[in-house]
Amino acid sequence: MGCTHRAVPTGGYSDWVETVERLIRSTQELLWERGYVGTSPKAIQQAADAGQGSMYHHFSGKAELAKAAIERSGAELRSAAEEQFAGDGSATERITQYLRRDRDVLKGCRMGRLTSDPDVMTDPVLRAPVDETFQWIRSRLTEIIAEGKQNKEYPAGLDPAKTAATIAAVLQGGYVLARAANSPEPFDQAIEGLIDLLGAK
Repeated sequence: MGCTHRAVPTGGYSDWVETVERLIRSTQELLWERGYVGTSPKAIQQAADAGQGSMYHHFSGKAELAKAAIERSGAELRSAAEEQFAGDGSATERITQYLRRDRDVLKGCRMGRLTSDPDVMTDPVLRAPVDETFQWIRSRLTEIIAEGKQNKEYPAGLDPAKTAATIAAVLQGGYVLARAANSPEPFDQAIEGLIDLLGAK
């Protein structure tokens, strides 16, 4: 989880776990909305309904808590994606389900937004779970596209790794276009255009 191991307070283990959970959840949301600089310890404590002493009992500081929150966001993103990737259907059908799943488009991708946060990207510890998450997504897409090639869904000359990177790039670019326009329409157009290309013979 990323938090420092400390003695469980007298309130009991369930209270300890609940406080840690609230701190991580609140930090996830604040990082998504405000970025690292805008996520102050005071804002985290207020959002989590936790006192300063409680926060620093569980975590050494904001950086350690941010690391735990980013790791949690990455794990959740991978778990959600795997529901479509490991589902039934052809390679194109599974990728299409992944691309079309419900998203809060105008808020952007939890992990994608962190890539434009210089305080996260210049810190190797905070950047690592972001990079690992996107590497995992590209790797899983590469596997699925390679499977599709084997099953004659895609042309023999299609490069699975390059195509996977293209899918990831279009998805993240769609978020940027939607946020710039303050409308999900550019995102939807990008996704549907990509799906059309995947289905083209």
